[in-house]
Amino acid sequence: MLWRCGMLSGMSLRGLPAADGALIQIVDAALADATRRSGKWLVCRPACTQCCVGVFAINQLDAVRLQQGLAQLEKTDPQRAARIRERARASVERLAAEFPGNAKTGVLREGQEAEERFAEFANDEACPVLDPETGLCDLYDARPMTCRTFGPPVRSDGGLGVCELCFHGATDQQIAGCEMVADADDLESKLLRKLEKTRGPRGRTVVAFCVK
Repeated sequence: MLWRCGMLSGMSLRGLPAADGALIQIVDAALADATRRSGKWLVCRPACTQCCVGVFAINQLDAVRLQQGLAQLEKTDPQRAARIRERARASVERLAAEFPGNAKTGVLREGQEAEERFAEFANDEACPVLDPETGLCDLYDARPMTCRTFGPPVRSDGGLGVCELCFHGATDQQIAGCEMVADADDLESKLLRKLEKTRGPRGRTVVAFCVK
């Protein structure tokens, strides 16, 4: 969801590397710039939940950010936080039997076979942080990097990828002109290595296991 591009403060959340706030500011600034260049081709709006359905992998920086965001919400709106946990626990129960990893820790297995299994896994499962009544993210400021970069053109091994709802009628050249370069210095990888050296677990996971 791209409709609120507010930045977190430069102060780090407890348990995160001190520079994580800088990473968030860099990515959110890149998103704001790509959104400006994309103009009418970027149709993401409040309650558009296309990117909120289907399980996706997140790293441990994302996981800690979500956990800290939920901890903050429990102080300000405990009922909303409790609903997140309830949805997450129900999601974990549905996912556990076929989870392509450790269903106790929520850590995904690595390797080509595991990646292929994950590609076909739980594609109809809604994110537990999504409020089904409003269609909005209950932990928007703590959302994972995948959520922060979804919508504008982002380069991957397969080329420039965009949301299937966006950039209708745009040429390849116009799409390329809106490319979002979220983290040119790869700060995220550096912070992730630092985090995984100082606190476990390691490896990728999914949102439900972080907030249950």
